[in-house]
Amino acid sequence: MALPKRRQSKARGRKRRTHYKATAISSSPCPQCGQPKIPHRICSYCGYYKGKAIISITE
Repeated sequence: MALPKRRQSKARGRKRRTHYKATAISSSPCPQCGQPKIPHRICSYCGYYKGKAIISITE
């Protein structure tokens, strides 16, 4: 297996990592209550998913 002859500098490693960026979480409105929610997840405000009540939210 090949090994590097010299250690990579900090600048070279950081240049490689310039594209590692955090992305914002996408959200879509809940069709039941209209509050923003993460796609493919139960709505944390009303407890519905795909038009069905999955959990009951007590207020």
